[in-house]
Amino acid sequence: ERLMGDARDRFEIIAVLDRYAECLDRRDWPGLAGVFTDDVVMDFGEWAQTGRETVVATIRSYLDGCGPSQHLLGNYRIELEGDEARSRCYCRVMHFGKGAHAGKTYESWIEYEDELVRTAEGWRSRRRRGRTQMEQGDRSLLGPG
Repeated sequence: ERLMGDARDRFEIIAVLDRYAECLDRRDWPGLAGVFTDDVVMDFGEWAQTGRETVVATIRSYLDGCGPSQHLLGNYRIELEGDEARSRCYCRVMHFGKGAHAGKTYESWIEYEDELVRTAEGWRSRRRRGRTQMEQGDRSLLGPG
């Protein structure tokens, strides 16, 4: 029974991590908010934010001026401890420019580390650390729309 519970938890955690990527690419800001706890802390090294609304607004400020993007996640590693979990995964991201940046691209490889907690609504990220491992292209296409 514990094995089945662990498998279910792992599946649900991966689904939350994947929902993050899908919401970014669809520009689904209400959906993105549902990935996090109210008091989430997001640390990307060059910037860190606290609070769900602030985190979503910051992410949105980067993607609103960008054309299509694709966030692909994989290599999930999950450690469960009751109603808490830690995860690591890789993300390969491709962004395409629009407007003045049409024809430009920006690609990055990121490693995400999350601390997740089980809530009444399911698993949610309460802390995300992102570290860019590689980037190429024109990063300036990320920014205000």
